[in-house]
Amino acid sequence: MLKKFALIVAGGSGNRMGTSVPKQFLEIEGKPVLLYTFEAFLHFDPDIEFVLVLPKSQVEHWKKLCKKHTFTTPYKLAFGGENRFQSVKNGLAQINDDGIVFIHDGVRPLVTRETIEHCFTTAKKWGNALPVVPPAESIRYADENGNKTIDRSKYFLVQTPQTFDVQTIKKAYQEAQHENFTDDASVLENTGHKIQLVSGNRENIKITWPQDLIIAKTFLFPQ
Repeated sequence: MLKKFALIVAGGSGNRMGTSVPKQFLEIEGKPVLLYTFEAFLHFDPDIEFVLVLPKSQVEHWKKLCKKHTFTTPYKLAFGGENRFQSVKNGLAQINDDGIVFIHDGVRPLVTRETIEHCFTTAKKWGNALPVVPPAESIRYADENGNKTIDRSKYFLVQTPQTFDVQTIKKAYQEAQHENFTDDASVLENTGHKIQLVSGNRENIKITWPQDLIIAKTFLFPQ
């Protein structure tokens, strides 16, 4: 049986939310966003193994939230680094077995079981999977010479979970010559691997702004 791992990266702050509470701990209907994210993967596979990456300064607060909400799902804990690259690398170091790893933003609680399943089957076959959605708006390119419209059909918005064969992505992180990558697929691509795109789900937003909490509540608790 191929092992499945969910590496949840939760290193956000509340700056753009206008709050001192980190985004992953903000509540929707009385429960922190991060717990909904865990539940999304538990609905996919109750036996999935978790690695949670948190800033060291947030660990005690998280443990209090777990106690408050009676959250007893086992997980390994890794501390966040100076940037996302280091945080993910620290998380990957906690995975010692072969299998498939989903690297997911802690503030994307709306990922569907269908998206996770699609990522898993694609990564199982090809070694990786990157969930994307096409942009709904028109796109313009701007530089010092002005701006112009571009063909949006050739562009995609990238989501998580970015999904990989465990040993392949661990090797890519070890071989990386710099840390200026915007996502995990870019780290793998840098080693010469072709990235496999799969359909994400449009509601799988990254909670960043105050209105995103309203959107998330609407999907989590439809009328």
